Amino acid sequence: MDTGGLRLFVLAAEMLNISAAGRRLGMAPAVASAKLAKLEHKLGAELLHRTTRKVSLSVEGQEFLPFAREMIAQEEAALAALGKGSARISGTLRFAAPSTFAQLYIVPLLPKFLDQYPDLTLDLRLSDVQFDLIEGSYDLALRNAPLLDTSLKGRKLADDRRILCASPDYLEAHGHPETPADLNHHRLIAFRSVRARPLKNAQGDVSTFDPGSGRCPLIIDDGTSQKLATLAGAGISLNALWSVSAELSSGKLEQVLPEYEGAEDNVLWLIYPKSNVLSPKVRVFMDFLIAEIGMAPPWQRVVDGTVAKNR
Repeated sequence: MDTGGLRLFVLAAEMLNISAAGRRLGMAPAVASAKLAKLEHKLGAELLHRTTRKVSLSVEGQEFLPFAREMIAQEEAALAALGKGSARISGTLRFAAPSTFAQLYIVPLLPKFLDQYPDLTLDLRLSDVQFDLIEGSYDLALRNAPLLDTSLKGRKLADDRRILCASPDYLEAHGHPETPADLNHHRLIAFRSVRARPLKNAQGDVSTFDPGSGRCPLIIDDGTSQKLATLAGAGISLNALWSVSAELSSGKLEQVLPEYEGAEDNVLWLIYPKSNVLSPKVRVFMDFLIAEIGMAPPWQRVVDGTVAKNR
């Protein structure tokens, strides 16, 4: 199959503009339209709906798009194996990530990445809502959940430690818990549900952070809002270490029961659709994030020094 036509289709599907996609690939609008029509004729399906006002993906186009991406990736990998691939990484990389984490740790790094790969376009979907990678045609996503979907593969970015926090004002007014059992006498902030979360210390002792058995006047389904409520003195909450490291370092938050952490094996994963090859654009972005973040997580460096002072 003509991969030139496939590249045109993928780009047109991303831009929803056949003429603009053709120009990006060095084709005149008429040539791009004819090339796309030839691909549709070969497949026996209309991939893009065209009207005088807009272009949209057809149902068949939505189903074919991930396969078109895969065929392009296969060609790139085969040429690279023969030493004949382009030395420049190009195309569009669609990446989904939790918005709060991306704003803190990924977006500030993007100028450096784009300087290294000027021909690559990043299409970022930043939301705390998890998207289906296959149906959404995403190339890569950041998740902090176990890899249960057998159609996906992943590489570890970093551990996702969870710690208990409260504001200095709250602790001054209500006291510092000395043991996990003391949490039952404090105001607790629950995230999404009142499900009990296991805690452990370095000696292997296990306890729980259980909003359901204590006073839980606040249940929040957004991590940033939970942190803001904790900063405002609403109670004690269990937070991702990366989300509160700056506040711990500045003293706006204090770690509660610093010898205890969340016992669940939380990991930040970079996940991508399972296939026989990994496209160069996905590989270089993953390698970049792991080198810049995963090798020495910035939140870990900040918090370890703060926690050491508190102990």
